[in-house]
Amino acid sequence: MKKYLSLFVVLAMVVFLGSNWVKVVQAEDEKRFLGNPGVKIDLSDENENEEDSDNDEDGLLNDKDQDDDNDGILDSKDEDDDNDGKSDDEEQELKNEAIEKAIEAIREEAKQKIEALRESIKNEKDEVKAKIKELRITGREKALERFDKAITRMTDLKTKVNEKITDLETKGVDTVAAKAFVATAETKLTDAKSKIAEMNSLLAQSIEKLTLEQKTKLRTLTQDTQKLIVDAHKALRNAVKSLKDEVKAKIEKEVEDNDNE
Repeated sequence: MKKYLSLFVVLAMVVFLGSNWVKVVQAEDEKRFLGNPGVKIDLSDENENEEDSDNDEDGLLNDKDQDDDNDGILDSKDEDDDNDGKSDDEEQELKNEAIEKAIEAIREEAKQKIEALRESIKNEKDEVKAKIKELRITGREKALERFDKAITRMTDLKTKVNEKITDLETKGVDTVAAKAFVATAETKLTDAKSKIAEMNSLLAQSIEKLTLEQKTKLRTLTQDTQKLIVDAHKALRNAVKSLKDEVKAKIEKEVEDNDNE
C-alpha cells in the first residue's frame, strides 16, 4: 500500500485542482464571455479532414502513416518533424518568442498614440468636448484592460497546470496528452493576444467616434478574442482532466500488479 500511497495523495491534489481553481476561472470567464448572447462560439474542428491527406506523399494517408516526414523515425519518437536540426519544441519556442515580440511592439506603438491623443485634449478649448474625449479614451482603455486581465488569468492557470505536469512526471505519470492540451492553450492565447493588439491599434487611430467600419471590425475582433480565450480555458481544463485520468490509471495498475505478486 505504501508503494502507491503518494499517488493517492497526488490524485487528491489533482482532483482539488479540477474542482476548485479551475472552476473559479471557469465561472468567471464563462459568465463574462459565454453569458454574452451576441457571441456565437463554434467549437468545430477546422482540420477534421486532415487525416485524409498524405503530407509526405509516400502513398500512406496521415492517419495510417507513422512516419509523416519519411525520415525513418517513427512520429512518436521524432522530435524534429521537418528535419532542420532543431527540435519541434525549440522551433515552437522561437516562433512564440517572435510572435510575442511583434505583438508587444504593436501594443507599445498603440500605447504611445493613445498618450498623444490624451495630450492633444489639452488643446481643446471647449470643456464639454474635452471631457467627452477624455471619457472616450478612458472607456477604450478599460475595454482593453478587461481582455488583458482575462489573458493574465489564463496564463496563471497554464503555469499551474505546467507545474502539476512537471510534478507528476517525476512520479512516472503519463503526461503526453496533458502537454498537448497545454500546447493548444498556448496557441489560442497567443492568437488572442494578437487580436487584442489589433484592437489597440484600431482604438488608437483617432480620438473621434468610431466609424461604422471600425465598429464592425472591433466587434469581429472582440468576438474572435472571446472565443480564443474560451477555447484556451477549455484546453487547460482538458489538461487537468487528463492528468486526473492518468493518475487514476497508474494507481489502478499498481494495485493490480501488487495483487498479482
